Amino acid sequence: MDIREKLRELGYELPAVAAPAANYVPWVIAGDLLFVSGQIPFLNGQKMHLGRVGEDLSLEEGVEAARACALNILAQANSAVNGDWSRIKRCVKLGGFVNCTPDFTDHPKIVNGASDLIGALMGESGKHARFAVGASSLPLGVAVEIEAIFEISS
Repeated sequence: MDIREKLRELGYELPAVAAPAANYVPWVIAGDLLFVSGQIPFLNGQKMHLGRVGEDLSLEEGVEAARACALNILAQANSAVNGDWSRIKRCVKLGGFVNCTPDFTDHPKIVNGASDLIGALMGESGKHARFAVGASSLPLGVAVEIEAIFEISS
């Protein structure tokens, strides 16, 4: 099944590819690895999930922000493989940053929003290594930023 069909089954759509917010490229292919730059939770240009988890946003809102980051990651991956999802072998790693208060310790629960979506879409090939850390601030005041590495075929 195509990734877009799976997304629709789960109630999501692949968003438009976000343009870089600074001096970087949204993705790079090196050998058999696809590196997707950190994605923030703005969908189709709409600002959302601004603020700090534990202060301005709840844990549940942080999870939603991570899910939005994952959707943007998938849009970038789709662009990188020109829509040919058969080229994506597996998700190797996700790295998540959570804009949160100093006493917040549930970073893994927030980043699970992205991990769970990737897993639901990709099954066994969606199981990945990961990090989830807190940050005192993130670009544009967003709650979460997540990067990804995928193994791909030529």
